Amino acid sequence: MSGVISAVVVVVILVVVYLAMAVRVFKQYERGVQLRLGKLVEGARGPGLIFIVPFVDRIHRVSLRIVTMPIQSQEIITRDNVTVDVSAVAYYRVVDPVQAVLAIEDVESAIGYIAQATLRAVIGQHSLDDALTSTEDLNKHIRDILDVQTEPWGVIVTLVELKNIQLPVEMKRAMAKEAEAEREKRAKIISANGEALAAAELAHASDIMMQHPIALQLRNLQTLVEISVDKNSTIVFPAPLMSAVTDLVSFLTREAHTAQAQPPNAVIAETTTAGDQVA
Repeated sequence: MSGVISAVVVVVILVVVYLAMAVRVFKQYERGVQLRLGKLVEGARGPGLIFIVPFVDRIHRVSLRIVTMPIQSQEIITRDNVTVDVSAVAYYRVVDPVQAVLAIEDVESAIGYIAQATLRAVIGQHSLDDALTSTEDLNKHIRDILDVQTEPWGVIVTLVELKNIQLPVEMKRAMAKEAEAEREKRAKIISANGEALAAAELAHASDIMMQHPIALQLRNLQTLVEISVDKNSTIVFPAPLMSAVTDLVSFLTREAHTAQAQPPNAVIAETTTAGDQVA
């Protein structure tokens, strides 16, 4: 009796072990590629519960989620012979689990190596300025090249981003000097444009004053008013104003001498004559 019980226990244990080895559970984002005696049984299986034949079948788990893969930093010589350290990151996902298992041994390592080679080739075809300013175009170019290479493996590269471009110290200094010189050039151009506009306005103002001399005298008087507001012990008169004052004094002096030189009768006669003419 004890022998029968022992046999039943052994059978139960063997059944449990067999079921444990024959049952596989795949998550929603996983698929299984089943090989029976080295041959593909069917397409990708899963998700859920999957039964296999122990010791006969082998099943490979493949994740369908997007994988983030950093591309190691490497020294690259650009088209204008500048050595830079460039690192990037690539995002890919498996779309055909069967091909990802049968077409290549290690998808991640293969994509990593080919991404490094592609990054080096693409950056080497562009100048440093293009690498710094046209990163979106470079990212798209690298992704397109990787897509062509990885498509037979059942993998697509969804995104490639240049993460860091490290410049030599000498190049950083040269670029800083170039940027400073560019800012100084813009400042000088703006200042020169301002001087040109001011000169044009002054020329226009001088033309107006030449046509209307009294405007210059009014401007001089306004300047004196502005100066007199402050408590200054010395006031400098503009030369045109001084000449105008001198001419005015000379005119008044001549008129006074003329009035004194004429006799009174002549003045009366002139007045009478003028009255007759009016009448």
